[in-house]
Amino acid sequence: MARRVPTVSRMTLKIESAFDGKTATLRLSGRIEEDHLAEIQAEVRRYHPRLVFNLGEATLADREVVCFLAAQEEEGVELVECPRYIREWIARERIQDCSFNHTKKENQS
Repeated sequence: MARRVPTVSRMTLKIESAFDGKTATLRLSGRIEEDHLAEIQAEVRRYHPRLVFNLGEATLADREVVCFLAAQEEEGVELVECPRYIREWIARERIQDCSFNHTKKENQS
């Protein structure tokens, strides 16, 4: 299943999901911004605990997304084909104790 998530800047994120009966893979393509996190989090809730994010076609991510990805990885989500700049950014955010936790933010709302 694939769908595009429009943003104000008219750039889109494409989310494709595949489920093999054991593990779900979410392919995130394009520009990933904080505005997309609610949609991505809905997919996480749908498929958790066996989930993989394929980021091979991700072209841009903002800080909130990087922190979200770091938190998801700590919870067992595998990041595959992760662009080097995102992987390095995640490592830097972990050192700086990235304070973003989207699940916590949702529960506080």
